[in-house]
Amino acid sequence: MTHTGDNPIFDFYFNARKETVERAKELRKNMTPAERFLWEKLRNRKFMGLKFRRQHPVEFFIVDFICIEKYLIVEVDGGIHDTIEQKEWDENRAAEIEKYGLTILRFTNDQVFNEPVNILREIKAYVESFSGVER
Repeated sequence: MTHTGDNPIFDFYFNARKETVERAKELRKNMTPAERFLWEKLRNRKFMGLKFRRQHPVEFFIVDFICIEKYLIVEVDGGIHDTIEQKEWDENRAAEIEKYGLTILRFTNDQVFNEPVNILREIKAYVESFSGVER
């Protein structure tokens, strides 16, 4: 496992294995068009001065975007996430990820392309209401 501290909740990779970290590096090269579109708005501290990372490991999952300082994950979902099986998998995945004190905001590809201002407004509302993680 990759650790950056004594307490796993503060680990940079949230207990991810080396293989997951390597897979995340590969996924950064193959982002979906919607992910690339949103990344342009979040990268390089363009949004509220926050550091977002893309395709970041959390345990054995890889999340689309994460702002570690605000314990926020932003997921961009394509049409496959509309199936019953995928929704169930997403719910189970979210439960595992949320054990680290992380919050997940989900948006569809259509929302990313057609309502980017609303997405950024929702992220901003979360950030402004964030009071920290119980330590």
